[in-house]
Amino acid sequence: MKSKGLERLDIVSLFPGMFDGPLSESLIGKARERGLIDLRVHNLRDFSDDRKHRKVDDRPYGGGPGMVIRPEPVYRALKAIRATGTKRLKPHVIFMSPQGRLLTQKIAHDFAVKPWLLVLCGHYEGLDERIMSLVDDEVSIGDYVLTGGELPAMVFADTVVRLIPGVVKEAGSITRDSFQSGTLDYPHYTRPAIWRKKKVPAVLMSGHHEAIEFWRQQQAVAVTLRKRPDLLEEK
Repeated sequence: MKSKGLERLDIVSLFPGMFDGPLSESLIGKARERGLIDLRVHNLRDFSDDRKHRKVDDRPYGGGPGMVIRPEPVYRALKAIRATGTKRLKPHVIFMSPQGRLLTQKIAHDFAVKPWLLVLCGHYEGLDERIMSLVDDEVSIGDYVLTGGELPAMVFADTVVRLIPGVVKEAGSITRDSFQSGTLDYPHYTRPAIWRKKKVPAVLMSGHHEAIEFWRQQQAVAVTLRKRPDLLEEK
């Protein structure tokens, strides 16, 4: 049976409180309220075998700075979360990592059609390499290093969830987004028609839909050529 698209998104983090605001506001918050996405955040410490201190990390073998997240708590978390699904529905496991493939709009669309995503947030020096055999994808939001995987997980969640049908009220807003057709978005204008002696392009107030569409296509290419010419070179 063909998947209807993303239905559930789980996030495992050492700092689940970081997600309270970003995932409860705006479009994602409304999508959760309307039941368009089942989004759950889990505390990795809940799966620690250290009941007293709930510790999940340890020093790296071979020496060196920092700490490494132990494999057992992650394994327990994955096992427990998988158990809440069905035999048919299994999560696609993603590790947010600067070593992963760069998140793009195309990749976001690929993830948005998977019924269940489970995102692991790294911290410290990362995860014990032995747990990586249970990870399906590594994803990065850029060639830089952050304190942990929480902020990248929020970016990932926002990028993917907004692609679920019904999350964005006007579907046309998504189809015209930057990167959807290989170019950036065209310029937008609203009232007043004249602001501090700067006028809205006359074509946008002409009521001529074909002319407006042609202008927008031209502007999208012009903006891309000025700001991100590399996108046109790739086509």
